[in-house]
Amino acid sequence: MNHVNNDQIRQNVRSRYKKIALQEVNSGSCCSASSGCCGTPNEVSAKLGYSDEELSAVPEGANLGLGCGNPLAIAELKPGEVVLDLGCGAGFDCFLAARQVGETGRVIGVDMTPEMISKARNNAAKGGFTNTEFRLGEIEYLPVADGSVDVIISNCVINLSPDKPQVFKEAYRVLKPGGRLVISDVVATAELPSEIKNNMDVLYSGCVSGAASIGELESMLQQSGFTQITIEPKEESKEFIKDWMPGANIADYIVSAIIKAMKRHF
Repeated sequence: MNHVNNDQIRQNVRSRYKKIALQEVNSGSCCSASSGCCGTPNEVSAKLGYSDEELSAVPEGANLGLGCGNPLAIAELKPGEVVLDLGCGAGFDCFLAARQVGETGRVIGVDMTPEMISKARNNAAKGGFTNTEFRLGEIEYLPVADGSVDVIISNCVINLSPDKPQVFKEAYRVLKPGGRLVISDVVATAELPSEIKNNMDVLYSGCVSGAASIGELESMLQQSGFTQITIEPKEESKEFIKDWMPGANIADYIVSAIIKAMKRHF
């Protein structure tokens, strides 16, 4: 994708998520460019592994149905921890994390779309969440201090970044020694056909052409300094991925995975 510069990709992604935040388009799912092909946000999220209890515990409007898994199901958050959500959207995972870390913990959401940050802040006020804060910024240049975070979560966002090695370097920087990265994202399982790879409008803002392979992700994480890296593809995710681009057999090329890694104890 060398013919498209990184800023163009970011502008394209930001434009799409602005429209979703303003509800000018239905999200449908992380990668659905069509209007709500996969059901309501709650129906989509139920397929991703969120419980009814979780779905009813967040302010209305926080869940936009934009994920490809449930990172909180495996993050094992503890009371008092500081959690950072990369690409927080309207705050859905942040609010669920906030309940788990409790009043002594803190959750920071970062998103590059101003309209999403506004939506998240409004949702926090609406839901009475005092241990969450939302910061405008790019995940490649996090507005977060060195060594200040216990756990990083993210749900189907890092694949959208045109500079993934920089995202992981930043993640490593802001984690405390012994801190952990626990994300849900899509990974490429086969080389994408060129007509899919080059259709930026539909696909880059919809997660597909930005997906890296498992090997590439492992290498990026290692080079950033992470250890104890595991990438576990979820075959069952093909059931909802196939709906993202009906007729394109997209599940032949990408799958959702749980990606975990640790920052070394110095």
